[in-house]
Amino acid sequence: MAARTRTGRTICGLLITTFCALALAGHAAAAPAGAKETPEQRADRLQWWKSARFGMFVHWGVYSVTGGEYKGQKLPNSAEWMMNRGGIPIAEYEQYAARFNPTGFDAKAFVALAKEAGMKYIVITAKHHDGFSMFGSKSNPFNVVEATPFKRDIMKELADECQRQGLRFGFYYSQAQDWHHPGGIGNGWDKSIRRVSNDEYVREKAAPEVEQLLTEYGPIGIFWWDTPRKMSQESFDRLHSLTSLQEDIITNDRLGDDYPGDYKTFERNIPDQAPSTPDWEVCMPISGSWGYKKGDNDFKSTTTLVRNLADIASKGGNYLLNVSPTGDGTLLPQATERLKAVGQWMQTNGESIYDTTASPFNRLKWGRCTKRIATDGATLYLHVFDWPEDGRLVVPGLKNNVQSAHLLADGTLVESSRQGSDVVVTLPSEAPDAIDSVVVLKVAGELDIQSGPATLNKNGALVLTAESAYIHNNEAGQAARLQTHDGVANVGYWTDPEAWLEWSFEVDRPGRYEVWAEVAVEEEKSRFNMGPPSRPKSVEVLSTGGYDKYARKSLGNLRFDLAGKQSLSIKPESGSWQPINLRKVELVRVGN
Repeated sequence: MAARTRTGRTICGLLITTFCALALAGHAAAAPAGAKETPEQRADRLQWWKSARFGMFVHWGVYSVTGGEYKGQKLPNSAEWMMNRGGIPIAEYEQYAARFNPTGFDAKAFVALAKEAGMKYIVITAKHHDGFSMFGSKSNPFNVVEATPFKRDIMKELADECQRQGLRFGFYYSQAQDWHHPGGIGNGWDKSIRRVSNDEYVREKAAPEVEQLLTEYGPIGIFWWDTPRKMSQESFDRLHSLTSLQEDIITNDRLGDDYPGDYKTFERNIPDQAPSTPDWEVCMPISGSWGYKKGDNDFKSTTTLVRNLADIASKGGNYLLNVSPTGDGTLLPQATERLKAVGQWMQTNGESIYDTTASPFNRLKWGRCTKRIATDGATLYLHVFDWPEDGRLVVPGLKNNVQSAHLLADGTLVESSRQGSDVVVTLPSEAPDAIDSVVVLKVAGELDIQSGPATLNKNGALVLTAESAYIHNNEAGQAARLQTHDGVANVGYWTDPEAWLEWSFEVDRPGRYEVWAEVAVEEEKSRFNMGPPSRPKSVEVLSTGGYDKYARKSLGNLRFDLAGKQSLSIKPESGSWQPINLRKVELVRVGN
């Protein structure tokens, strides 16, 4: 269908802006989620989410009609980027809505499947970057109720069904990118667009839609922003303030740089180590693409999914696993089969995931560990991926006395004994589960774990390797990735200025540290921001003569005022970035 005229948009925008102001005035006493609250209040607000550990992400839109193909051609990237990757004009893309008729969609069955899989919440794309609203938007006629033959509000059906079945419900909303609205960010290919300001887009579309989602769909547990871009302070504040409409809502960290939200989001990849931030999640598609894409058979195995869940929980995070309904509103059999299989594992082992906290151990050769703390001791859940052939499971550095040990699968008691600073659990010859068998240890007193020292080189420097970095890649860009050159790992193919690196680590002493990096730079120079997220420093590195010529470069000094967990990032500077290869970063303490 055709877009509205600018005059119509402006009048509508003025009316909605006035309504938004009046509506928010009634909520002036309520601060946006996370503001002006005590640590105890914040903990209470996030408690359900931290306890849940496992949720369902859903990417769905009109692109599913063709499975992300344009005129019979497969396009790069995930299917929901079809409009962008195909350079499809707005008027042409609107015609896909006329073919969107997912008559196979059943909200009751959909929510029931998530529940059967052991998931505790659902987050779904209310509007993705293509600008299509998967609900009956009052400010955007390009929506599922008005623009499709389906004419049903999918978001309303899911919100109601989640309430009935006891799951929390949340919305994904692309607040900055909108390839359909003339003020949205991201559409540089349709030359017929009569541009308006981004502020106008936020006033007349984004803000009214967010308000509608937060006032007309019952209790909303999560609001999930995505792809932050530069917007005016007025627009940022307008969108952020709307979260006060749901008193206990939780938000992620993707509204904008100055809006950290309640938790950090990692995309596709699991951090190698527990992040320094206490609240975080990994979102990951069950196959290769976020949205349904024809020919995408890259489904993760049940083994991978279960072990991912245990790995993430062992580091204190949540697993938001994405599924992608087809154009008829159903999931592919591969997705359904895997969700049911994960659910079977969770029926037996859910106790080791829900309401648990991160492992007290650094690394375990045989698997992972989650825990629960009580006033008189702790329960350790040992997730054994590799069942010991000799029947001896070594729990390194556990100084506590073990009160009892059993298999979670059937309650079989097992024996434990002390061997120096370790505990050895004697296990039966056969593993209860081929993927992840859980052994439960109940120990007395406050946990006492003998940890190994931090990884230091021969000069006493703390070494942050390329392998231990978390690579934040932009979904639309060329992916920076780990590679090996001359037998040494490095981060390479770092051409996208939106991609960045992050390390989580511990320092044993506060003080001033000089930061060194082993890098290879081909161009004349490159600039990036380096340091803790709260106080990055601009750094320039000069050419080393090629991508295969590495040199040790000083990046300057940083100060850590407290010992303990820290975070360091390297983020390209827009306009001044040239690709680099990076092998490692070293922190050398040089003073108090």
